Amino acid sequence: MRQWSQEKMKSRATKLPESGGGGGGSEDDELMFEVGLKPHAGGEYSHAVVQANSVIEDQSQVVVSPAATFVGVYDGHGGPEASKFVLKHLVAHVNKFGTEARGLSTQVIRKAFNATEEGFERLVKQSVSSRPQLATVGTCCLFGAILRDGLYIANVGDSRAVLGQRGRDGSVVAVRLSTDHSVGNEKVRKEVEALNPDDKQIVKFCHGVWRIKGILTVSRAIGDLFLKKPGIGNYPVLLKRPAISAEPSILVRRIQPQDLFLIFASDGLWDQLSDEGAVNIVSRSPRAGVAKRLVKAALVEAARKRMMSYSRLQEVARGPRRQIHDDISVVVLYLDQHSSSSNKVISGSRHDTSSSRSAATPIGISSSNTSSRSDQSGIDPVRRETRKS
Repeated sequence: MRQWSQEKMKSRATKLPESGGGGGGSEDDELMFEVGLKPHAGGEYSHAVVQANSVIEDQSQVVVSPAATFVGVYDGHGGPEASKFVLKHLVAHVNKFGTEARGLSTQVIRKAFNATEEGFERLVKQSVSSRPQLATVGTCCLFGAILRDGLYIANVGDSRAVLGQRGRDGSVVAVRLSTDHSVGNEKVRKEVEALNPDDKQIVKFCHGVWRIKGILTVSRAIGDLFLKKPGIGNYPVLLKRPAISAEPSILVRRIQPQDLFLIFASDGLWDQLSDEGAVNIVSRSPRAGVAKRLVKAALVEAARKRMMSYSRLQEVARGPRRQIHDDISVVVLYLDQHSSSSNKVISGSRHDTSSSRSAATPIGISSSNTSSRSDQSGIDPVRRETRKS
């Protein structure tokens, strides 16, 4: 089996000017950027971004090889430094640890998230004397790995992955694959409170929004070290223990013949569109420009909420536009070549695929050689793994 080779993988990352705008944008919105319809190992994908902040804080990427596709959506907050760091390092760590382990697994992904967190912590500690604000910078992180007939979805924060799936009646239904770590969700809020029974101020309701320590709306993120490490940056936050975590929630799923496409997006999209609404748009739209179409639908809705027209919204510059909507990153990935696959399965299921690998494949998929009870019982083979620190 040939090991993973990062040099043999081609990365397509959306490139944006740091200040936004300035000639790279879409015809109808200079703050919108699009990567045209491109091929990946199992079909095609569409990728689009719109900027709202003065300096864009979203970063996103699609990394393709003949046997796998990696998708990353990194929604920064407090500044762009953390999301840019994750863009540079997370997939590299997945590739490195996957090569060492001779295949992808939940352990490899957890190790990659942890190494990325530790690397950003080192950067902050090295720079904190001259740039103390780096201790308050963080990012949500959504990562997807689409393999021969299976996928891994890992995330911290509130970016989201949604599957478009053909229903029994022929309609296309939305299936949420990721876990939102937002304390606006009562279940998440109670989990945080249960982990901090001696801290009555761990979650506060401020200006109509639930926040960790009255500051952050998500309970998990890369960075935000001032909420994890007392004393970093000298910010006056009283901590008895880390208030948030960088531990990802991970879903492992076998791709089914009825699975049609995946939507990966930062919360800027989901603030405006429901899962069902986004899936409906994709299922009824031409593929070319579909990610941009989702972004535009979100902008139209954001403008409607402010009782303004879309054309008026387009006139609002970056910076002030953040009062209307967030940065938005979207990747739509079609699962064309997976619909007829039925024999190969991913690591953790009951079939070993090692004998069916092509010698020319740069990415190996190893099997744990352990039986899955859900496979044996006929239950839909979906496994969601979540650990809390």
